[in-house]
Amino acid sequence: MLPDYLKPGLDVVFVGLNPSLKSAEVQHYYAGPGNQFWRFLAEAGFTDRVLRPDEDGEILEHGIGLTDFVKRATRGVNDLDRKEFGEGVGDLRSKIEDVKPRFVCFNGKSGYQAVVGKCKYGEQEESWGGVRLYAAPSTSGALPIKREMKLAHYMELRRLVEGG
Repeated sequence: MLPDYLKPGLDVVFVGLNPSLKSAEVQHYYAGPGNQFWRFLAEAGFTDRVLRPDEDGEILEHGIGLTDFVKRATRGVNDLDRKEFGEGVGDLRSKIEDVKPRFVCFNGKSGYQAVVGKCKYGEQEESWGGVRLYAAPSTSGALPIKREMKLAHYMELRRLVEGG
């Protein structure tokens, strides 16, 4: 199980669906070779350089937190039971309301969508205790969405974070 990187006062907490087998093996977030998460953070200006997965503990220094909907590692999202998202959302929401970041960004909308029903990419109408919610396309290389579109969401989120 990967640790949560959370503390009060963060700009944004990124919420993954669940750890990949590779991330569970090495005990670091977004460690799969095809995952673009760390690169997108740097390109959007959240970090000053591309962090390596083994540097994930430094993420808090950048005003960013990390956690997952479901802590169980799988080969892919299709290996998760929909009820696991429902069970995980209570814990997740409680963690978020405890640390009160300015934004929560769901890295992939599947987990959030499993809880709330259909949703769109981008900022959501709902908030969690005043915390603004954003759904971005998954940074996994397995998601067949062009890289530019994925990165555009990270750049939009950065714009929102900077703008208040």
